[in-house]
Amino acid sequence: MNDPRLKVTPSRDVGKLRDDLCGALLTPRDIEEMRRLLDDLCTPAEVRTLAERWHVARLLDQNQLSYREIQEATGVSTTTIVRVSRFLKQEPHLGYRRALDAMEHDNAG
Repeated sequence: MNDPRLKVTPSRDVGKLRDDLCGALLTPRDIEEMRRLLDDLCTPAEVRTLAERWHVARLLDQNQLSYREIQEATGVSTTTIVRVSRFLKQEPHLGYRRALDAMEHDNAG
């Protein structure tokens, strides 16, 4: 399978590499396909880290637990909790916020 868009030499353009990865992450049609892609793409530790961050984002979004309570309940470091909170509430990317809102909308309908 020769894809003329792929270059033989390593790309130094991180933006293009990132865009290509984003495109690949959009291809799974269901949870099982996404699980398979993540298992191929990431180490078990990387998948666990991503899953933990997502879990922390969901807990923070509920605004019912303190950082310390989240840390005690999950075992995730307070540094990670602070980072997730910052990206959830302050950073302009809105990745967590949009995903949380989309999942809430999907679960409501």
